[in-house]
Amino acid sequence: MTGTEIWQLSATELATHTRNGDITAKAAVEASLSRMAAVNPALNAVVEDLRGEALERAHALDQARNNGTTPGPLHGIPVTIKINVDQNGHATSNGVTALKDLIAPGDAPVVKNLQDAGAVIIGRTNTPEFSFRADTDNPLFGRTHNPWGRHISPGGSSGGAGAAVMAGIGALAHGNDIGGSLRFPAAANGAVTVKPGLGRVPAWNPSQSAERGMLAQNMSVQGLITRSARDLHLSMPSLIAADPRDPFHVPMPWRGASPDGPIRVAFSKETYGYDLHPEVDAALEDARAALGDAGYLVEETKLPDVFDAGRTGYRALMGEVYALMKGDVDAAGSQTVRDIFAVYFEEFPPFAGAELLQMMAKRTQYARDWSLFMQDYPLVLTPFLPQPFFKPDRDTEGATGVHEVLGCAVYSYAMNFIGLPAASVPSRLAQLPAGPQPTNIQIAAPRWREDMAVDACIAIEDRIGPMCDPLWAQMATKL
Repeated sequence: MTGTEIWQLSATELATHTRNGDITAKAAVEASLSRMAAVNPALNAVVEDLRGEALERAHALDQARNNGTTPGPLHGIPVTIKINVDQNGHATSNGVTALKDLIAPGDAPVVKNLQDAGAVIIGRTNTPEFSFRADTDNPLFGRTHNPWGRHISPGGSSGGAGAAVMAGIGALAHGNDIGGSLRFPAAANGAVTVKPGLGRVPAWNPSQSAERGMLAQNMSVQGLITRSARDLHLSMPSLIAADPRDPFHVPMPWRGASPDGPIRVAFSKETYGYDLHPEVDAALEDARAALGDAGYLVEETKLPDVFDAGRTGYRALMGEVYALMKGDVDAAGSQTVRDIFAVYFEEFPPFAGAELLQMMAKRTQYARDWSLFMQDYPLVLTPFLPQPFFKPDRDTEGATGVHEVLGCAVYSYAMNFIGLPAASVPSRLAQLPAGPQPTNIQIAAPRWREDMAVDACIAIEDRIGPMCDPLWAQMATKL
């Protein structure tokens, strides 16, 4: 098997070969490092190359296996880590120049869990300043580009992760999500992800000097971006391993009970006043048809008010950000990010004082409404964005730009506010004037049932196909 073939394998395929001994950890890592050397200069997705450490670890894994150690579930799988999460001995810069020398004194739980499972970290991926944009650019490392073309943003804030994994740099990419930062890059690059629910994946940065705000704690989650939906079933059980440093982590198994009979899926095209683009409409219909063909019962129905939950949740988050984070943004952020935050506060007027506390309390009402609704419809199929993914720097273009990028993404941050899992999977390769562009949809699931959302993604992917093959064919003509 050649190096080119190895980097193209899904994590699930690669893990089968590495665990069986058909491919060494070193060969798997070398293939990804070669791919990174070939494509990353044009993408700037990985901003810290860890090839030296990666090759040493791969060699150690191979030696241990030869000495009789049972390989882990992710044995030799090349992965990337986002630069806003602690990795021992490396800077947790968060895309901020002032933090470029903030060296982590230890590993965050997700880094430990991936390595305990046998994964090999080959690099650290880019994020916007403070990890608070749906696009990825910063003064410290520069812009990340989308492998589909420079007319499409790579998404954010895990934009480096999404671009890297879809370009073939590593089989798994770590990211995180407070309002869509796993799902935006998945949608931008045609990748697959599931935003875990509240309490699912342990989180903490040993480098942090203070605890995050309560909404940040309750809305932000750690996860993975993959090329194949099945790779989430392979990798997420390792990611959710318990860690005592997160006292609110809930050690639930990855798989829940199989439902009795066909699974009912609530389907909605409601966009709350935003225009639904024909290609997004077609992507939704393709996903509905795929799920129906797989035996799901898909029914168009009215959902609990996503717009109210999403907008209330993001205005509450902006209230917390204004009180706890604005000073840091003003002091250490670029003029670009300061201007963007100013427009955020216009798009989502921050709640403050007693009203902020009341809106935080209202979160339980929204969560209860969804919990009751999901007794009848365990899965919910909706748009992620109402239009094809936006161009780079769209959020720097004032109120209309931020409105297009975040204002319309209520299906995204509503799920963060109420703490539900939400998966993103491509269901159509749109043919737009600028070129082909993946179009993802969102599938929400009940608490603790990320596995159900991933199963639905697999059903769609099996019938529509993954986006990596057409992407790699397009990239091959440009390299």
